Amino acid sequence: MKALIILFFLLNTTAWAETIRLKPGDSIKDAVERAAIGDIITLSAGEYLEHDIIIRKPLTLIGEGMPVINGRDQGDVFIVAGENIHFNGLRIINTGRSNIDDSAAIKFYDSKNCSVENIELENTFFGLHFSNSSNLTIKNNKLFSEAEREYQTGNGIHLWKCKDSLIEGNDVKGHRDGIYLEFVTNTISQNNIIHENKRYGLHFMFSHNNSYIKNTFRKNGAGVAVMYTRNVIMKDNIFEENEGASSYGILLKDISDSEVTGNIFRKNTIGIYMEGSSRTIFKNNSFTNNGWALKLMASCDNNTFEANNFSANTFDISTNGSVVLNTLKDNYWDKYEGYDLNKDKVGDIPYRPISLFSVIVEKIPSAVILWRSFLVTLLDRMEKIIPAITPENMIDNSPKMKPYDLS
Repeated sequence: MKALIILFFLLNTTAWAETIRLKPGDSIKDAVERAAIGDIITLSAGEYLEHDIIIRKPLTLIGEGMPVINGRDQGDVFIVAGENIHFNGLRIINTGRSNIDDSAAIKFYDSKNCSVENIELENTFFGLHFSNSSNLTIKNNKLFSEAEREYQTGNGIHLWKCKDSLIEGNDVKGHRDGIYLEFVTNTISQNNIIHENKRYGLHFMFSHNNSYIKNTFRKNGAGVAVMYTRNVIMKDNIFEENEGASSYGILLKDISDSEVTGNIFRKNTIGIYMEGSSRTIFKNNSFTNNGWALKLMASCDNNTFEANNFSANTFDISTNGSVVLNTLKDNYWDKYEGYDLNKDKVGDIPYRPISLFSVIVEKIPSAVILWRSFLVTLLDRMEKIIPAITPENMIDNSPKMKPYDLS
C-alpha cells in the first residue's frame, strides 16, 4: 500500500508539473518565483544577464541551444538550497571573484538529490560549489578558467561535507584545484579529464570510503593529493606530465587501508610521493619515464608493492631512511640485470631498486647534476655488490624477467 501511495504521488506530481518557457530579456528570477514545485523552466538560446538567482524548491532548468547566463562579474549566479533541483544544458559565465564568500557559478547549500549535467562554465571563480549536501550527480560538464595565477581562481568542482555522490565525465581546466573534496564520503569520481589546473588536479582531505576510477590527470601543478584519509580506491587512472620542482602524480600523506591499482604514471617529476601512510596495496601499476617512480618516506609501513612495471625512470625508488617496513614482490624492473636459469620467468637473484645515487640525491638534491657520470655508475655498481648505505630490506626477492601486459 505504501508503494502505491508513493507511485500515485509521483505520477500526479509529474502530471501537475508545467513548463515555463523563457527567451532572452525574460527574468529567470521571476520565473523561479512563480514556478510551482516540480515545474520545468526552459531557456531559449541567447544571453540572460542575471546573478544571485535563489532556488529553494524542486525545479528543473533546461537550456535549448546552450543559452548563456552572464553574471556580469557580480557574486554567485545560482544559489541553491533544496531537494530535487536540476540543471541541464546551460552556459554560465562571469561570476564575481571573492575568496570571502567563494563566488561560484552554481552554489548548493544543504541540498539533496540534485544534479548538474551538460553545463559549460567559463570565467567563473569557483565553478560548482557544494556544501553539506548528498546524493549529487555532477556529470558531463565543462569548466574552464583563464586565470594566470592560483590566487585568481577557485576550485572547479568543490565539495565540502557531502556524501553519496557521482562526479563523472567532466572536463576541468585552469582552476586552482580541478576537484576539491573535504569531509566527503561514499563518492565516486570517474572518467573525468582534469588538466592544466594551477595546484592539484584532485585534492581531497579527511574524505573516507571514496573511489577514483578511470580519470586522467594531465599537466596540473600536481596530479592528486590524498591527505588524512582511509579506505580509498584509486583504479585505472592516468597521471601524466605533472612536472615541476615539487610535482607528482599522487601525494599520499597519512592515508591507510587503501588500494592503488591499474594506474599509469607517465612523465611526472615524481610518480608517487608517500609520507606517513600504511596498509595500502599498490598493484598492476605502470611507472614510465618519471624522474622518481616512487618516493617512499621512512614514516610509511605495511604497504605492499606487487606486480607493477618500472620502466625508463631516472630513479625507481628513493627513501630518506635506513629502515623500510614495506614489501616489494613480483615487480618488473627494467634495470634488473639478473638471470633466470630455471626459466620460471622470475629472476634467480633478488633486486635492490634503491641506488646509492638516489640516497645521495635525497640528502643533497643538487647532486643530481652528476647524473650519468662515470663516478655515479661506479658507486652504484659497488653498492650493488656490497650494500652499505642503501636500506638492506628494501628488496624484491621475486623480480619478474618481463614486464606485465597492463594495457
